Amino acid sequence: MKTEKPDRAEPKAAPEGAKPKPGAEAAKPRTPRRAKEMVVRGIPVSPGVAIGPVFDTTEPPAEAPRRSIEPAEVEAERQRLAAAVAASRKQVAKLKMRLSVLPEEAQEELEPLLDAYALMLGDSRLIRGARKRIEAGLLAAETAVADEADAIAEVILSARDDDKAGLKRRAGEVREIARRLTRNLTQNPFRSFKDVPEGAILVAEELTPADAALLDPGRIAGVATEEGGADGHTAIMLRALGIPAVLGAPGLTEQARRGDPAVLDGAAGQVVLHPSAASLAAAKELLAAHARERQRLSKLRRLPAETTDGEAVELQANLEIPAELPLIAQAGAVGIGLLRSEFLFMNREQLPDEDDQFDAYAPIVDAMAGDPVTIRVLDWGGEKDMEALAEGVEPHHVGANPALGLRGIRMLLKRPALLETQFAAILRVAARAPEGAVRVMLPMVTVPGEVKAAREIYDRVARRLRRKGEKLPEKLPELGAMIETPGAALAADAIALEADFFAIGTNDLAMYTLAVDRGDAEVAHLYDPLHPAVLRLVQFSTEAALRLRMPVSICGEMAGNPRLVPLLLGLGIRCLSMNASAIPRVKQAVRALNIGDCARFARRVMEQSDPARIRELVDGFASGVTERG
Repeated sequence: MKTEKPDRAEPKAAPEGAKPKPGAEAAKPRTPRRAKEMVVRGIPVSPGVAIGPVFDTTEPPAEAPRRSIEPAEVEAERQRLAAAVAASRKQVAKLKMRLSVLPEEAQEELEPLLDAYALMLGDSRLIRGARKRIEAGLLAAETAVADEADAIAEVILSARDDDKAGLKRRAGEVREIARRLTRNLTQNPFRSFKDVPEGAILVAEELTPADAALLDPGRIAGVATEEGGADGHTAIMLRALGIPAVLGAPGLTEQARRGDPAVLDGAAGQVVLHPSAASLAAAKELLAAHARERQRLSKLRRLPAETTDGEAVELQANLEIPAELPLIAQAGAVGIGLLRSEFLFMNREQLPDEDDQFDAYAPIVDAMAGDPVTIRVLDWGGEKDMEALAEGVEPHHVGANPALGLRGIRMLLKRPALLETQFAAILRVAARAPEGAVRVMLPMVTVPGEVKAAREIYDRVARRLRRKGEKLPEKLPELGAMIETPGAALAADAIALEADFFAIGTNDLAMYTLAVDRGDAEVAHLYDPLHPAVLRLVQFSTEAALRLRMPVSICGEMAGNPRLVPLLLGLGIRCLSMNASAIPRVKQAVRALNIGDCARFARRVMEQSDPARIRELVDGFASGVTERG
């Protein structure tokens, strides 16, 4: 979308404190600025309407005067650079720790970026080049960093590549790390959002993804910036956080002053400063419409997720951290289909023992009051980084491609004490709930032998606990497997003989099937859960489970997309687990569907070999359901 300069009916008064341009007339007494409505247009990034005062924030400059040094100062400058690198690595690590409280989409967007930052703060060209400039060029550390970053960015931008936006983004990442190093070298403060008043619209020249990760969506009504686009890391972060946002709005920071009343429309891509009574009324009506929609969906909470022909569908919630429990209750979920236990291991130096884990799981199980809770044992590896687990792991176990290395059940079987401790805590918690309410799920299973080996440990732990006099359920909680790789999907009929249930993780399944990391801007456009190969693996896994009358669910992002619900139901899925916020709309979709129609639709889709055609069919069927509804 093209950006438009705001219309100016009359010359704008110079900002307070601005110096007159050369040749300008002598300053005259300033007259108060008229509070006339002004529209600044930009790129619609995150839908929603915000009404509130402007809070302008500028990033303190990460610059330092060029400075040369004497030969005797070289070692001191090398030490300064090393200290700045260490401080920057700690800051990036803290940002990664914060990811656990962000929505899954935000985590998946920021994790690869922070991993790239961490690599640049290792033995990278940037750091090696800066050292050489200190030693050979006799430059101060901050000057060496700036020069090397500029040189690398120029090389990136001069590359022959049709993806100019991608090149610009990579060059920006290098410069962002250079700015971070410069701040730590010069002790210049980083931007802080602690003073942003509740309900304000944050206005800035630019917002980095790391900045976006620090925003509190409960306090900030909206975000508008002069720089940025719809497909950048920051835009995706703001959408994931649910903050209405407009980026790429030229002239915004010149026009907006702190405290100015404003209306931001993230869907229309505009910011209205000093809105007129009519504009304010229209914005309030839009807000009211959103509120009515939420209220309408909230009325579905107590209604069953049942198709028009009486087929029941279980809608469960994914749980990242215990703080999400109230959202699950409000959404009307009938259980937790995926409790990610990684929160127990993050941001701590020591591994949680059995009692620590019991104390964490028990309130969650109690809060669900008999509704099912499926606890996935630790899925460490891939992009996840946990300090408490890193000790004792050989460097080659992390690997150049951690997604293909020692992660999930592979790591747990390699370190069985971790698995035994987690099994023991879950078994003890299961005694607090009705039989069958607690289930255990194994991540990243690829062969039946992994389930068999885990079950042997599981049974051994149960026998040990019973000998100690611990109260356990008469029938042990079911032990299930996540189907997340093509190998697991194609071996699903054999894995089904060892597992008690399946949960199909469509996010990783699509990634491994298509060899696409959707966090990599170069190939993210190739990530497509509607690719026929992905759909056939989902179908194969589902049918393998249904032949044995074994429960099977979807717990990836496909489950939370209302437009994909007809296809999933048509393939035989009757249990969907998703972020709690997606449940009302998915329930609305379920209640408008007929299973027979879904089955015929799924057969038609599975006959296709072109992802674009599949997308057309999915959109067409969803539109027809909406019209009929």
